[in-house]
Amino acid sequence: MSMHSQPEDSRLEPGLSAVLSERRQLINLAYRFLGSLADAEDVVQETYARWYAMTEQQRDAVAAPGGWLTRVASRICLDLLGSARARRERYVGEWIPEPLPDHMEWVSGRPGGTADPADRITLDESVNMAFLVVLDSMTPAERVAFILHDVFHYSFAEVAEIVGRSPAACRQLASSARRRITHAQAPTAAPAQRADLVRDFKQAWEAKDIGALIGLLDPDATTIADGGGLVSAELRPVTGGEQIARVFAEVAGKAPDLTILERTVNGQPGLVAQQDGVTVSVLAFDFAGDRITHIWAVRNPEKLRPWTAG
Repeated sequence: MSMHSQPEDSRLEPGLSAVLSERRQLINLAYRFLGSLADAEDVVQETYARWYAMTEQQRDAVAAPGGWLTRVASRICLDLLGSARARRERYVGEWIPEPLPDHMEWVSGRPGGTADPADRITLDESVNMAFLVVLDSMTPAERVAFILHDVFHYSFAEVAEIVGRSPAACRQLASSARRRITHAQAPTAAPAQRADLVRDFKQAWEAKDIGALIGLLDPDATTIADGGGLVSAELRPVTGGEQIARVFAEVAGKAPDLTILERTVNGQPGLVAQQDGVTVSVLAFDFAGDRITHIWAVRNPEKLRPWTAG
């Protein structure tokens, strides 16, 4: 495969296209590893920089460019995950994965909209907020082994080459991660019911109706807010349906100009709060039966820029 930079040389376009076509796959992979679209894009940029830093002869020697790019991106992510603990210790308050920017409304529990743009994250259960939060509790090796094998269907031999452990060890890592996922899962509501619950929550929040909010929340529900120390946010999780209801009613009372929109958040019905056209909070939900069990409120403006810019 020849990788000259001259675009007018049509002989090179198929090879170039084959390499660049991996971008979406790499973004999908890195976002699930890191829980941050901005970090995922940085990883992909670094991966391509390493590809083009090789000589033409070195690139020609790579039999499967897609596999090479995946291995490099995965290793970069593994290194970043290894240093994430120290970064989190300096983070102010709770850390929540960065919500995927999506300005589509949802109808009957299903996102609206048309075809995905090239760089858009593929939406499935492995990007909903509840799933990402469990992923974040795993060790870096568990997370990488599980995502590569269970989500992207790489063999354990391929995973072993990336993680630097034996295939048997990677199988154990993925099994341990799978147990974490299973343990954290609760019977959930059907898509249409989730949409109804979130819509009812929105209406009760706008009305500052504490009783209605309590009725929608599981008695042991938890809300976690991520302000990153840049805006006001609860520094610790708020637990209990009544306490959460009062917090949301208080927020509505303090911000009468708050506009609450029904939007898709990581493939699930969610809410976006705006003031003067600027997104100030993105809310993701999890459910058990006919109650809301978790609310994740991302308020860190650095994580919300795409929601306003888009």
